Amino acid sequence: MLKLEEIVKDAQINGLIPNEVVKVVNVEEIGPNARLVAYRNAQGKLDEQTIFRHDEHRLSMAVAGKAWAFDAAPAAFKLALEAYRISLAHLFDPLMAVHTSNVEPLPHQISAVYEAMLPRQPLRFVLADDPGAGKTVMAGLLIREMTLRADARRVLIVSPGSLTEQWQDELREKIWPRLRGSSVAKSRSNATAATILPSKTA
Repeated sequence: MLKLEEIVKDAQINGLIPNEVVKVVNVEEIGPNARLVAYRNAQGKLDEQTIFRHDEHRLSMAVAGKAWAFDAAPAAFKLALEAYRISLAHLFDPLMAVHTSNVEPLPHQISAVYEAMLPRQPLRFVLADDPGAGKTVMAGLLIREMTLRADARRVLIVSPGSLTEQWQDELREKIWPRLRGSSVAKSRSNATAATILPSKTA
């Protein structure tokens, strides 16, 4: 709390403007319980405000400090740094999803995912190919690459009810060996099913 009597020229004060320190240019007394304060804000703009006795609780003298310090928790800093490093991993390994999956994609699959689909975000794409061409692998690589790049947190896969378990098995076997927490919701007719991949996958 800052008393009205302590507001003087050239003082730096918190509270006149929310979340900003201002420099007092002039103070004019308006009776014993009020002051007309002219100040300059952080952008250099001049303004003035009448301060009353009941405003003292929101005012405080700004204390000069360092713009940086080394007093943060080391474990939390290391965790944040590691998370940031992982988020940039795709810049050093453009085929990160391939190298972290149990799959050896064919050239046309790599071309479809990394040359056609990934550069076109946000993606509105229909992936169609002959039976056995590896569409599941391509879709899985695209999903994993997007999650590794933090472009996707949750993924909803809608498939025919009879193929839902096959999708889950292939994703676990080839793309996410440690996939945990996926859930399946079937429609009343069991004609379609949805698999939700959570954001936390190994």
